[in-house]
Amino acid sequence: MTTAFFDKTRTLLEMIKFSHTVFAFPFALMGAILASLVSGASPSVGQLFWICVAMIGARSAAMGFNRIIDAKIDAGNPRTASRHIPAGKVSRAEAWLFVGVSTALLLWAAWMLNPLCFVLAPVALGLFVLYAFCKRFTSLAHVVLGVCLAGAPIGAWIALRGDLQWPVVALGLAVLFWVAGFDIFYALQDVDYDREEGLHSIPARLGVARAILVGKVFHGVMVVLLALLPLGVPLGWIYYLGLFVVCCLIAYEHRLVKPGDLSKLDAAFFNMNGWISVTIFLFTLVDALVLGTR
Repeated sequence: MTTAFFDKTRTLLEMIKFSHTVFAFPFALMGAILASLVSGASPSVGQLFWICVAMIGARSAAMGFNRIIDAKIDAGNPRTASRHIPAGKVSRAEAWLFVGVSTALLLWAAWMLNPLCFVLAPVALGLFVLYAFCKRFTSLAHVVLGVCLAGAPIGAWIALRGDLQWPVVALGLAVLFWVAGFDIFYALQDVDYDREEGLHSIPARLGVARAILVGKVFHGVMVVLLALLPLGVPLGWIYYLGLFVVCCLIAYEHRLVKPGDLSKLDAAFFNMNGWISVTIFLFTLVDALVLGTR
């Protein structure tokens, strides 16, 4: 029974692509770093632990719910027909149980952090529900996904400070445009299917070339916001060095995605974006540790 339990758990984590937590997780920790720099006090081990638990619960609930809602759509799309629910690897009941447990984990962690986090947790859950249905009625689903992931650094900041200030607003907006940009790239794979089924996305509406241009503009806005972030927090040259590296990674990502040639889209989406989030977090952390006491 123990083996079966762990096998099913592994299957459920594969269903939500748990490894992709690396996209938003570093930004949650970066939000905590910014909060500590502004307040001058380091977060406790307990606070960091519950921030991590909340992040895992939130993303797991969101991805699980999205997989349930999109199961019929996924079944009709050759690219996604092998996903766990349409392929019969995970039942709807199992998926709903997973979403329920993940939601409870988020609410528990929010309660352990502070009352404001607990009050705002249902707002995050509402956004997850909205995103799951967005492609049925708006091309701005990519932006809504960005709003959802922007909650990672903002939530971590609120957990430690209980307010909102420019640094985390800038970071949250940067995450929004970053996520919306790379989600547009990801949607390029399904442009024909989305048009046939009446589903909405920026690529389906504008075409591949224009959608890629929108993605580039979004990522340009992300870079500007990250460049302006230190206006409200003591970050220095190490952070800006990290931002330069991020710019290089984004430029390389955009070289991989071209109209008429999407063969390297997986590398652009999965590899580059993981490196982007980890890079800016690590350079921010080193800057805070080395220069934060100046």
